[in-house]
Amino acid sequence: MIAKGLPFPAAVLVLAACFPASGEDVTAPPPLRTQPIPAPPAREPAAPARFTYSGELTQGGWIRGKTPAGTLWARLGEQELVLDEQGNFFAAFDRDAGPQAQLSAALADGRSLREEIAISPRDWRIEHVNAAYRPSGSSEAFLQRRRPELERIAAARARITDAQGWRERFIRPASGRYSGFFGAQRVYRGEPGSYHSGLDIAGGAGAQVIAPASGVVVLASEKPFTLEGNLIIIDHGAGLNSAFLHLSRIDVREGEDVRQGQPIGLIGASGRTSGPHLHWGLKWHDARLDPLLFLNSAS
Repeated sequence: MIAKGLPFPAAVLVLAACFPASGEDVTAPPPLRTQPIPAPPAREPAAPARFTYSGELTQGGWIRGKTPAGTLWARLGEQELVLDEQGNFFAAFDRDAGPQAQLSAALADGRSLREEIAISPRDWRIEHVNAAYRPSGSSEAFLQRRRPELERIAAARARITDAQGWRERFIRPASGRYSGFFGAQRVYRGEPGSYHSGLDIAGGAGAQVIAPASGVVVLASEKPFTLEGNLIIIDHGAGLNSAFLHLSRIDVREGEDVRQGQPIGLIGASGRTSGPHLHWGLKWHDARLDPLLFLNSAS
């Protein structure tokens, strides 16, 4: 059929354009114009995993810090750290800690992390005495009386609470001069005696004692202990706790939540002591810490 309205030659040209030339394969698709496929971008190496922390990197000192993202667990030495939801933690170093401590962690991506911390030594107050060492309290009668007290103290310090006082900057628990310092020790003819495990504050009999940081009362003795006298222990969380010895009065009860600055008792001379004062001790798990390092630091 010739298209209507077209002259004959033009109609022939239109019909010819509708049919392939002789020998052309009508089933073959038209050639594709391809562009080279770009190579995938090089995968950037994972950022180095690091702990961040600050504090007192010395014997009897402490740190507050944060673990890398994706941390499953973390430790200082063999002690596992308590981590909050953001990976924040508290850790500390014993009075006799060595020159180095190791932070370690396991990450969710399979990596592990180890980081050494340099721990500076302290120049402790050491007094050499030209006399034989005579440990007190070694009789069987004393030990029978003492064992239940030590068991109760250990049980109190082992309690786990959700206290958050470890995050706070500590304040003095009492006014007065410092009359005894952490770490001081006597050596009797070459044999070391026990070192002083806390900070003594001579605030005067009946002076008020307050909580240096928030926490939960895990021990409030109903009667004086043999050595500590009237004793309070407050858990500040994350393995950190305070002990307050020789009180004349206790104004809190076990299980009570206390806030920083809240009155908890009065200075006294109960237990084994030479006069009225507050003995304030701090422990992180089994490590004994210097309370002054919690008061002097701005961290």
